[in-house]
Amino acid sequence: MDAACRRYFLTCARKMSLMDKKMTSLSRFSIAVKTQVNGKNRLGTNLDYRALFEQIGECVFIIGLDFKFITANHWALHLLGYEEHEISGISVRDVVMLDSVDEHEALLDKYVGISESTLKKKNGSLLPVELSISVVHTEMDAPAYIQMLARDISDRKLSEVIFKRHVRALSVIGEATALLFRNPDIELTIPDVLESLAYAVDVFSCALFNIHMPTMKVLYQWTIPDLKTFDIQAALYPFLDAIVDSPTRVFSVTGVKLNDEDVPLVSILAIPMQGVMGSWGYLVLFDKENELSWLANEFDTIQTTANLIGAALERLRYEKTISINEARYRIIVDALPDLLLRADLNGRILDYNANSNHPLYMPRESMIGKKLQDVWPPDVVKMILETENRDAFLSSHWVYGFSLPNHEQTFEARLHPISAEEALITVRDITEQARLDQMKSDFINRASHELRTPLTSAIMMAELLQQGGTKDEMDEYWSVLMGELNRQKDLINQLLLAGRLESGRMKLDAVPLDVMPILKEAILAVKVIATKRNVSITLESIDTSLILLADKSGLSQVFINLINNAVKFSPDGRTVEVRVSKGARDAGISITDHGLGIPPDAIPHLFERFYRAKNVTVAEIPGSGIGLYIVKSIVDELGGKISVSSELNKGTTFTVKLRLNGGADL
Repeated sequence: MDAACRRYFLTCARKMSLMDKKMTSLSRFSIAVKTQVNGKNRLGTNLDYRALFEQIGECVFIIGLDFKFITANHWALHLLGYEEHEISGISVRDVVMLDSVDEHEALLDKYVGISESTLKKKNGSLLPVELSISVVHTEMDAPAYIQMLARDISDRKLSEVIFKRHVRALSVIGEATALLFRNPDIELTIPDVLESLAYAVDVFSCALFNIHMPTMKVLYQWTIPDLKTFDIQAALYPFLDAIVDSPTRVFSVTGVKLNDEDVPLVSILAIPMQGVMGSWGYLVLFDKENELSWLANEFDTIQTTANLIGAALERLRYEKTISINEARYRIIVDALPDLLLRADLNGRILDYNANSNHPLYMPRESMIGKKLQDVWPPDVVKMILETENRDAFLSSHWVYGFSLPNHEQTFEARLHPISAEEALITVRDITEQARLDQMKSDFINRASHELRTPLTSAIMMAELLQQGGTKDEMDEYWSVLMGELNRQKDLINQLLLAGRLESGRMKLDAVPLDVMPILKEAILAVKVIATKRNVSITLESIDTSLILLADKSGLSQVFINLINNAVKFSPDGRTVEVRVSKGARDAGISITDHGLGIPPDAIPHLFERFYRAKNVTVAEIPGSGIGLYIVKSIVDELGGKISVSSELNKGTTFTVKLRLNGGADL
């Protein structure tokens, strides 16, 4: 090595030792480098480099200061195809491909750190590698030898080549398929896409086709100009069954012989075009060669093109579907009973839609642009628009049970964020629901009272019984105790019965039976209570036997409830009248009292759960509000009907109609 190069090397070596943090001092290894008289570096007899090499999974070359190989580890020798004794003494310039005239300076300039290069193998072939070169120093900080690590990057280079081919092909296809999404006339653009695909993957024909066994239809096609007579259907027909048997899988076949002088032998690739809304047929490519030579490298490009064409075909259907859906959604929105409005954080109305029957209906055009604060009270608007963060709509919330000026109804509002700055608000008229909720609340209060009162009395009677007394006193205590416990039992039974009816667990079977004994038993069951209230019960019937389609236990509940109510609402000394009448198809059982009567506005709600008329509540007549609900549910289950007529302060009549045995449905 000439003096100038050596000086340059020594200067660079110092710089490299500072640059390479992984560099190790020579004293750390059992290596001694000796210089012979002829200037050549060789390994000393005490060199123990094998242990070092075996611990490194990289290809390691040791190069002398004269830029000749001293040795290499197993991985490095295998990489280049040399034996250990063969590589010693070979010049670096014979293995590392250097472009610079001064190879030594080029090696140091180019490969300080990590860089890519090419190595020549023993058999003369070239191998792309990644090189990392550093200089090992002695304890005196003098350069001892050069260490070169090489990593085979041939696979990566091959991948890069393949990737570039794919990018080039996708670029061509991308430009063509972009037309599919800019041009509404897909029938004109798809043939251009097929032409671009054919040139990109080097095939002579592309086509789109559908199969409707036993026939097929070519939708679009492109073939190179000098093969315009190529018959696509004739080439595909023998394989239709195989393609249809696996409609979601790629079909390929090579070496297909055709009765065509220009194309005697072809290879075929058919790819299904699956879309969200179903299959759009197949993309087929024809290659003149006896095998699909492009399949391994460019199949992704072909598949992408098939997907793009399928997406373009779907676009047309989507546009039609969107148009239909927009009209459908507008009809649905217009039919919704709720008020729908969009508003921003400041309460400005962006959209307003209400059914003409909605209490808050206003023409859409008159509301857009206004602020909610200008339409509704500020306190209501604040509740609706209130968010955790005043700068954004973050979560949904619900405002229940508010009223608005000049409106008798009760409303609820639900806010659903569309974005941070915009929300959808639905406003619903819940007047009826609020009324039912109030009825339920009243029922809970009444039920609690009805259960607590007899329980308190029962406890008191039990305490008096425990204290003792005369025989008459003890009999009275026992009588009161049993009466209060029976009140509790009746209320609990009614609650359980209502629950079974509502859940559908109580099944009633309408079978032929004589209603008169059931009616008499019901009167007898209530007679004790009637006697205590000085109320008499009369039964009027022209028939001693009356066969109806009914359920015994269910009908007993109906009669006991109605007769008991009549007794409860009758003044002392009055009469409850039970009448039975018979028609051509049905029979009617009516129960009449001469009590408070029912207000006309309460009659439509009598059979609702927990409902009690106001005059009954004012009169403090006990009751749960579910008895008539049970009666109506049982009568409906039996296929009958119940009606009521009433006059305030004169009395009420309930009439139950049931089918005669053999009679038609009511």
